[in-house]
Amino acid sequence: MALKLNNMSFGSQRIPSVALPVMASFGSPKFLMASPLRSPSKKVENMKNTSMPHQEVQVQVSHSIPPQKIEMFKSLDDWVGDNILIHLKPTEKSWQPQDFLPDSKSDGFYEQVKELQERAKEIPDDHFVALVGDMITEEALPTYQTMLNITHGIRDETGASLTSWAIWTRAWTAEENRHGDLLNKYLYLSGRVDMRQIEKTIQYLIGSGMDVKLENNPYRIFIYTSFQERATFVSHKNTAKLVREHGDTKLAKLCGFIAADEKRHETAYTKIVEKLFEIDPDETVRAFADMMRKKITMPAYLMYDGRDGNLFNHFSIVAQRLGVYTTKDYTDILEFLVDRWKVKDLTGLSADGRKSQEFVCELPSRLRKLEEKAHLVAKRAPTIRFSWILDRELKL
Repeated sequence: MALKLNNMSFGSQRIPSVALPVMASFGSPKFLMASPLRSPSKKVENMKNTSMPHQEVQVQVSHSIPPQKIEMFKSLDDWVGDNILIHLKPTEKSWQPQDFLPDSKSDGFYEQVKELQERAKEIPDDHFVALVGDMITEEALPTYQTMLNITHGIRDETGASLTSWAIWTRAWTAEENRHGDLLNKYLYLSGRVDMRQIEKTIQYLIGSGMDVKLENNPYRIFIYTSFQERATFVSHKNTAKLVREHGDTKLAKLCGFIAADEKRHETAYTKIVEKLFEIDPDETVRAFADMMRKKITMPAYLMYDGRDGNLFNHFSIVAQRLGVYTTKDYTDILEFLVDRWKVKDLTGLSADGRKSQEFVCELPSRLRKLEEKAHLVAKRAPTIRFSWILDRELKL
């Protein structure tokens, strides 16, 4: 979900990629500027007979935090229990996908499905591409839980640990799991999409994993999740608005409930980073700047359907054109986080910390200059057939 701006620099600093790659070639919540995570798209030979990702991933770093920092995160366990777990909802009070879908045990099930399909007929194909891309991103949840569980200082050591960090990770995953389930079932019942192609895309994506340069570093992961949860909140909220304009108020409602979950999770993750700025501002601001230099890339950047080696960029261009998730959203999120964490007010930083502070605080104004150009590039994009929508042609 982010616009892709390739190889543009200001002085010695490269400008980061938006969380939602669109094909803007002048310089990642779900959703770019050029992704630093992969070399140019390269298909692996005999793709049908291998489980290797269809794109190369650059040299990976798996450790970048000293032991004393790991112990600091472990010491925060009680704080997490008191301040973060409160942002979870009890299962018995949570919505479930079935609350929004035709009831298969009801005598009126087939009529309900027919009504759903009649409403879906009014939704344009490009809206369905955005909806499918968001759903596929949500369905790669096993990768995201793995990412949290390999992070130093917060990992679930046993798979059923009772530390507050581990409880949060499992419960957050359980809440997020409903999002993909709900959208998947809706799309299946809509009759508007090729579910087999979508299911293949999900399998490819989970099999490929992700490496967004977090280095198993909890400072980086919580900055990343703060950004991404707000990005997915924005994306689902904007999708709800679009489909409501086409008369499908029930689809808008389910997108709205997903967006509300993402907003609640964003609150939790931004609160964690706020605490890190309080107890370790220098390391935290340097991690913030590092992530923004590397670019916040959407977790589904390795999206592939067995045909289109540039599928993620094509999906992102559609999202940019529709206003589901744009370069402006990326910059808005960055500005929000800079203000939320009071980065401009930090004092007592090291020389590197002050440079990082300056970079992060000045970055939004630099990115604003790229927004209009990215928008124009998206408008000039060609047409392409999406396998997700039964190979119907769509103007990017």
